Amino acid sequence: MMATEKGQSEKPDKSVAKPADNSSETTIELAKTVLMDLSQLLGKRGDDKILPVTLTPPSFETDYAKRLWKVIKERNEAIAFKPYSDFVDAMLCPPNQHSMAQAQQRQHPVKVSLEGGNAYELLKVATDCFLKQETGMVEDDNNNLICQHSDALNHISSEELEKLREQYVLNVEDSGKLPLPYLQLIREKLTEIPVKTADALAIGSIDDICYGLSPLKATCPTMIELIWSYWMEESLLIQTMNAITRRFQNVRSGVRDPLARMDIDPLRPMNNLLWGFIQDEPARLSLVRRAYEYDHHYGFSLVGKAVPKARTADSRSRFLGAFHQLLNLAHRFFRAYDDMTIKADAFPLLNALREVHLILAEGAHNQYGDLPWVARKEMLMMQWMLARPEMREFIGGRIMVPQKERWMDRVDGMKRLQGWSGTATTHFVDLAQTGERLLLSIRFASWSQIEKSDVALSWAVFWRDDIQRYAHAYRAVTGVDLTDPVTQAALDAKPPSYWLLQREAS
Repeated sequence: MMATEKGQSEKPDKSVAKPADNSSETTIELAKTVLMDLSQLLGKRGDDKILPVTLTPPSFETDYAKRLWKVIKERNEAIAFKPYSDFVDAMLCPPNQHSMAQAQQRQHPVKVSLEGGNAYELLKVATDCFLKQETGMVEDDNNNLICQHSDALNHISSEELEKLREQYVLNVEDSGKLPLPYLQLIREKLTEIPVKTADALAIGSIDDICYGLSPLKATCPTMIELIWSYWMEESLLIQTMNAITRRFQNVRSGVRDPLARMDIDPLRPMNNLLWGFIQDEPARLSLVRRAYEYDHHYGFSLVGKAVPKARTADSRSRFLGAFHQLLNLAHRFFRAYDDMTIKADAFPLLNALREVHLILAEGAHNQYGDLPWVARKEMLMMQWMLARPEMREFIGGRIMVPQKERWMDRVDGMKRLQGWSGTATTHFVDLAQTGERLLLSIRFASWSQIEKSDVALSWAVFWRDDIQRYAHAYRAVTGVDLTDPVTQAALDAKPPSYWLLQREAS
């Protein structure tokens, strides 16, 4: 029995051992799974890249000011030399008979020719029409006054355009509410004077017609800034035309006349254009008038033998220092803005914008509006005449230099012939275009009412390319670095003519 029990006890009890084996196998499988998961986890950590953490700059909402700046940029590009040249060429120089046939099919066919003594008068009319078209006013079907934007606003979406009309280009109601907040502030100072409406112009009294506020000037101010003409003057554009007109009248210049090869044939319109240009000299703006107005607007001065000593009554001598301070602060802001780990403070920019805005507003009197318009028109005509192929025959020019505008090559060629300044005209054009945009954006925004620095941040981001291009061109022309955060050169308040004279003397 014992043996049996012993023998039975010696036999493996499979019924008891099976559960023990399954448990161990399960344990082993679980251990393997854990190890696999752990290895996968460790391997996954090792193979994965850095978690995609990104830092974004502070966002800025689209506000009324941003739409205003977009309109300023569009208008500035619309009245540049290329669109102007295309407009004048299409009006005065039809390329083929097909265009002439199209012109004859119009209700009022345009029959013009650059031949004869009236060639320059036609150019004046065409230039005036171009500027009025690009900066003038039209009425829509609802008699709402809107700015004439032509093709330039095709880049703006319909939603943005609708907002633009709602907020900026409204009908001048009896309440006198004006589209631009800055102009509305001015309107509140003149509440006793009504705004002239179309009905008042038709059947209104003499007081309404003669003494009311102009709705055109109040709702859509001209997007032209005199600083454009100043930098064109410093580029020696007008001196180039003066040298050509003196030689055209057979006036010798020096012992060895640089324009001795100037022999313009009478078979092409250039003779007629120059004849009319000289005959019209008494009607053009004189150097003295331009010099006084540059000082009145910006405190800028001109230097030269023909420039008399100015005795100005109202100079903006604080403008240049305030404007350069703004540009310097903008470059400091860009450095902080590009560092995503900190929040850039735009409040110093807001204060600087407010300062420049107030200085610009002080100079917006008397000849403001008319003189910048006339100066722009006269200089555009000079550029168009210089761009004509007849000018290259005696001025020459470097064909392979990629100039943005055709007339620039002629001015650079005249500088070499006469031994004038060697600074490229390209930099002066950059100063004129970017400077005009920046000042318009400061002049027509109501910075005196803006309290939040976010608007200043939006301004700096939107105009960043123009600010940096202006600073680069200013250093190329004058040698003054406006971006230097350490030296006081960035806060330089000397007029650009001083530095230009210093560079020529050296």
